[in-house]
Amino acid sequence: MPAHINFIIRFAVFAIIHSLLATCSAKQLAEQLHPVLSRFYRLLYNLLSLAMFAWVMAAYRHSPVIYFVPGAWSLLLYILQLAVLFMLFIALRQTGLRSFAGWNSSSDSTLVTGGFYGIVRHPLYLLSSLFLLLTPVMTAQWALLTILSVMYFLLGAIIEEKRMGELYGLPYTEYCRRVPFIIPNVRTHNDS
Repeated sequence: MPAHINFIIRFAVFAIIHSLLATCSAKQLAEQLHPVLSRFYRLLYNLLSLAMFAWVMAAYRHSPVIYFVPGAWSLLLYILQLAVLFMLFIALRQTGLRSFAGWNSSSDSTLVTGGFYGIVRHPLYLLSSLFLLLTPVMTAQWALLTILSVMYFLLGAIIEEKRMGELYGLPYTEYCRRVPFIIPNVRTHNDS
C-alpha cells in the first residue's frame, strides 16, 4: 500500500476514535465501567491520542520534500512557529491547562469569552493550523497532515459549537454573534 494512502487511513482511524472518545457517551460509559476511569478520563484520552498520533506519523517515514524556505526566511518561519506555540499555551491556560491535560478531575467549566477567545471562538484550531502552515520545510507527509488536520479542526469546531450551545445556551449564542468562528475579524472598531 502506498505510504500516503496508509497515512490517510491511519489519520481517519485516529480522527474517528479521537472524536468518539471525546463524546459525553464515551465518558459516561467509562464512568459506568469504573470510577477511576471517570476520574482520569481526560488524562487517558490525551495519552491514547498521543500514541495514536505517533502511529499515524509512523505511516509515512520517507516523505519527499515539496519545498523548503532558505536562509533567514526559514529562521523567521521557525520563530513564527514558536510564537504560535506560545499563543497556544496562553489560549490553553485561559480554559484551564490542568483540565485540558487531564491533571484536574474537576468538571467545573465556565464559558471563556476573553483573551484569544474574544478574537475567535476556536483559537486552538486556528493556532494549530497556523503552526502547521508555517513550516519552512514542507514534505508530502506534512502537507497531507496539514490538509487533513485543518479539515478535522473545522469539523471538530462545528461539532464543538453544537455541544457548547447545548451546554451554555443563550450566553453562547450571544457570544457567537459577537466573535467570529475561526478567522479573526480584521475590521477596526470604527468599521462596526
